[in-house]
Order: sequence, then structure tokens, then C-alpha cells
Amino acid sequence: MFTRQDAIDLDANDPLAKYRERFIFADSEVCYLDGNSLGRLPKSTVESINTFLIEGWGTKIVDGWAEWIDKAETTGDLIGRAALGAAAGQTLAMDTTSVNFYRLVRAAISARPGRRTIITDEANFPTDRYIMQGIADELDLNLVVIPNDLQPHAAGEEFSDELVTTEILKPYLTEDVALVTLSVVAYRSGALHDVKEITDLVRESGALMVWDASHAVGAVDLQFDRNGVDLAVGCTYKYGNSGPGSPAWLYVSKRIQSEIQMPIQGWFAQRNQFLMGSKFEQTEGMRGFQIASPSIVGLLCIDEGFGMIEEASISAINKKASKGTEMMIELFDQWLAPLGFELVTPRDSTRRGGHISIYHPAAAQIARGLRDDMKVIPDYRAPNSIRLAISPLATSYVEVFEGFERIRDYTISEKLKDLDISGVKVS
Repeated sequence: MFTRQDAIDLDANDPLAKYRERFIFADSEVCYLDGNSLGRLPKSTVESINTFLIEGWGTKIVDGWAEWIDKAETTGDLIGRAALGAAAGQTLAMDTTSVNFYRLVRAAISARPGRRTIITDEANFPTDRYIMQGIADELDLNLVVIPNDLQPHAAGEEFSDELVTTEILKPYLTEDVALVTLSVVAYRSGALHDVKEITDLVRESGALMVWDASHAVGAVDLQFDRNGVDLAVGCTYKYGNSGPGSPAWLYVSKRIQSEIQMPIQGWFAQRNQFLMGSKFEQTEGMRGFQIASPSIVGLLCIDEGFGMIEEASISAINKKASKGTEMMIELFDQWLAPLGFELVTPRDSTRRGGHISIYHPAAAQIARGLRDDMKVIPDYRAPNSIRLAISPLATSYVEVFEGFERIRDYTISEKLKDLDISGVKVS
């Protein structure tokens, strides 16, 4: 049996434990298990932004652009080396994940003229699927959606873990496929795809692969260069702790930068930017993939969040994420499985990211009750799933233990029994 003392011992031997004190905790009693949605605020971010407002923007005004003009590239390089396993000159920090995703997908399709099929999966993040649907309609393409939705398709079937394996993908890869896109970590189940195997398979077919690493970056040890990744996007506000709405990033491998032409041509990508010429000529390198002026405040937030990741090392962070999710599954088996919960996330630690997903018919009510009555912040996702994450730099093992203890206690409480849950038995 896993005990509180076991969690205390893990914290005592955790090489990342010291980073917890570098975050702001407004209420020390809250068990925050939703860092996969929005990370906590680093104390250094407050200092950095205050300094910038007074000594940067406030003092230098427009002259500050002399030092800010390349910020999307320098911050992008930080994200690359801290969390992506990417050498300099391949990552930009700017815009939103959705905008970057649209641009890379359109660019990849244009780089494979004559191919009319694009592929994603049913369990992919909704925005990615919606963008793919829009592009398919716009360009009259054949959109193939691999069926792997979490919800069982018939009574008695097991839940899908939402993984797309090479065996599943291979039959879809014809000479007509221009693009395949998946999420590195499935946003609901937490399942982790084999980036290298899938990328290699897609490249062998002549298509390009676009990865969305939003639910992986900052928790999973991504090695884009080593694994031969072509194109990728992701956010910075989850495990990156860079703040709500912080700029996203995009990655374009140096191998294919000359093949890719952005569908939105902005003045930052112009070869002679300040000549303001009448004709667009895309400049070489990652600057050629930038549209316009970046959010300097947002990029400074990324510098603090990903600077901490670089200092701690993504390898150590990934080890704690693996250990933390292993602990969650052990507590799930110990306390929650007997109460009618089902585990959706793969048990193999090499096949999951920094969060797990548990299913219960009354998940929506339980998730709300945990927030309102138990000071536990999880994340609800339809259908009937509760996501629970360990954010390795900010979350202690004791915090995870107490969170699961409160989930158990609330599920068997009289308060839950009083809720309208359509006759679902919860104890």
C-alpha cells in the first residue's frame, strides 16, 4: 500500500523539490493537479515583467526595439534547447498554437503538390481537427480521420487509449497523402505517441508529419533533432509555466526549411525588412517564418518559465513526471478503482506524458465538487473523464497524495450522494 510517508520520502529525495519554492501559492491548502492546462506563476516572472515595464518599455520606448527585434528567435532557441532537443535556428516563439498549426499544415500541403489526402485522428485536440476540416474544405482535399475516440463504440468494449501506432497508421499511407498530424500526447488520455517511429513511417511514404506537442512540452523529453521531426507546434502555458495566453512556438527542421513557404507573408519575414519593398521575398532561416511584431511581455514570461526548465533539465523533469504518474496510478488502483473509476491512460510509463485520465459516469459532478468543497483542482473533459497532472517543477508528491486522498473521500461522501447523477452508484 502506498502511504503518505512514501510520498514524504519521495519529496525528500526529489532533486527538483527546491524549485517548488520558486512559484506563487495563493492558498497552500489547494491541491493543484491541473498544470497540464495552466502552469503556476513563477515568482521571477513578476520581477522580470515589472522591471521590463519600468526600465524597458517605460524608459526606452520605441528605442527598445533595437534589443527586442530578434526576441521571437532568441526565445525560440531557448525553448528548443531547454525542452525540444532542437539546435538553434529551428524554433520561433510567437502567435498562438492554432495560428502556427494552420500555417504549418498549409505550408506542408503546398510542399507536396499533387497529393490530395491529409490525415489526423479522432482523438486529436479539437482545434487541430477543426482547422484540418477547414483546410480540407478550402482546398477540396480528402480528410481522413483515424477512429480512436475515447468513448467505447459498443457496450462491453474497452476504452481506447487513443494511441495511433505505426501498425494502425500504415494502411492509410498511400501515395496521395501529403500530410499526417497527431498530438505527441493525447489531450484526454495522456497517451504518448512514438514520435520517431511514426515520423519515419510518414517520411517513407513521401508525406510530411506535423506534431502538436502542446500537452508534452515541458514534461516529456522531446528530442526533435535526434528523432528527425519535420514540423511541430506547441504552447508554453502548460508545463512551461509562461502564463495564460503566452505566445506559442513552431519548429521547422533545418532539413526542410528551404521547402517550406508560409501561407501568411508578413514583414518580419521579408528579406530586407525595413526597405518596405513592394514585393515579398522570404528571408532565409527561421526569421522567414515570422509574421509580425512579437509580444515582448509574453516572450519574457517564456524566458522565465523555460529558463527554469533548462536549469532543471528536461531529462530530470521527465523522470519526475514518469514517477508522479506511476504514483497516481498506484493510488488509483488503491483507492479509486474500487469506487467505479476506470483508468484510460496507458500503464506503460513510456507510453504516457505528465497526466493521467480517469473515467467515471459522474465525473463532471465529482470534478466540480472537488473544486468547490475539497480544494482540489482537476480538469474535466468529456466524455466523463477527469485529468490529473503532476507539473514536475511546481508539484510535490505529497500534494498529489493529498489530492487523490480527497478524491476518494469526496466520492464516498454524503454530499456527492445528494447530487443528481442520474442514479449512478458511486460507493
